[in-house]
Amino acid sequence: MILIDTALVRRVAEGRPLKIGLVGAGFMARGIALQIALSVPGMRVAAIANRHLGHARQAYEEAGITDCVEATSLGHLEEAIVKGRPAVTENAMALCQAEGLEVIVEVTGTIEHAAHVALQSMAHGKHLVLMNAELDGTLGPVLKIYADRAGVVYTSADGDQPGVMMNLYRFIKGIGVKPVLCGNIKGLHDPYRTPHTQAGFAAQWGQNPQMVTSFADGTKISFENAIVANGTGMRVARRGMHGPAVPPGTPIQEVGRLYPLWDLVDGPGIVDYVVGAMPGPGVFVLGTHDHPRQRHYLNLYKLGEGPLYCFYTPYHLCHFEVPHTVARAALFKDATLAPQGAPQVEVVATAKRDLQAGETLDGLGGFMTYGLAENAATARAKGLLPMGLAEGCRLRHHLPQDTVLRFDDIDLPSGRLCDQLWQEQMHHFFPQHLATSTFAKEHHEAAGHRF
Repeated sequence: MILIDTALVRRVAEGRPLKIGLVGAGFMARGIALQIALSVPGMRVAAIANRHLGHARQAYEEAGITDCVEATSLGHLEEAIVKGRPAVTENAMALCQAEGLEVIVEVTGTIEHAAHVALQSMAHGKHLVLMNAELDGTLGPVLKIYADRAGVVYTSADGDQPGVMMNLYRFIKGIGVKPVLCGNIKGLHDPYRTPHTQAGFAAQWGQNPQMVTSFADGTKISFENAIVANGTGMRVARRGMHGPAVPPGTPIQEVGRLYPLWDLVDGPGIVDYVVGAMPGPGVFVLGTHDHPRQRHYLNLYKLGEGPLYCFYTPYHLCHFEVPHTVARAALFKDATLAPQGAPQVEVVATAKRDLQAGETLDGLGGFMTYGLAENAATARAKGLLPMGLAEGCRLRHHLPQDTVLRFDDIDLPSGRLCDQLWQEQMHHFFPQHLATSTFAKEHHEAAGHRF
């Protein structure tokens, strides 16, 4: 992190600021634009794509930039970039294709649209920074293959909890401590929350009610921990994770005893969370050390006698830290957090209420489903429906509340890129399950395997 400021100042001196394209202009995207404009020399938001141009203009205006132009074509957009004129456009694909942009930052929280953005941006040689754990947790492993073949960096962002966890994980490994649990600190978890119950909180902070609902019902934390697992090789100890609740204000140093020790040390470690601990909403990593002398030093440094040592970051600053990821990707070719290979943990769709035959599932943070983290090998063996593919699926029959959905329970919409990419991901990482996969049987021709 300390290297980044010096490298960006050098770009200022050279007259070559990093030019980024921002896809999305919601609450978090506007924060990114504001942060870069106010506090990040050597970087600028050259263009913003959003389906509502008024919101894109608002992002610039909140950052004190009032001279943006509307780009109605790719050529017009590239001309604005060359002239240094901030541009807004409804066409996200033009941003992905435009010469002069080095990094695309995707901040929509969508799956289907974001998948198109990811493929287009990487195909045109642009690094991709995601503030979109939902996309990464659904299709990240296959998208990382595309990134590697294009020679670009694919990464989730610093600042959001998965990136903060990964930075802490890397630090702990770097000092010789073995991480055995990467954890998230939550203040609330209720899988039955809906946009109605969360409307007041969303309005108070100017956020989207569906997004806020996904925080409360556990879907978001499941995706966040899934991508940490995919970036570290960790697993979940059980479907849904342990997720112990403690009295409010319990110090995070006291929670290690709440997780069965064998879950932590027998295997590659786990991702999990705790509700109610402090400091929230931070992150923590539990680690172990085999050397008795080093354990003596850790005790001297107030980390206790072991066997578990608790390291934590007491905050996550979301949009404030996203420019760090942009610079790491573009200047140092370093990903904050990316899949190592095959999926380790997925997020599976679960009935939030009794579901009826013929109903069409709504999206993330909606009224009908919530997400649970499950080990990918188990999810594929059982044919479970990924939460990231659930929106728009039509139910074949009645399902009681809390039932985990399977591909056999639904009919997928036709013609979606996300389904094609999912099929490619299956083909690449889980070919042993293709023969019995309903999804594969119905979609093998549509996938058109690109690798």
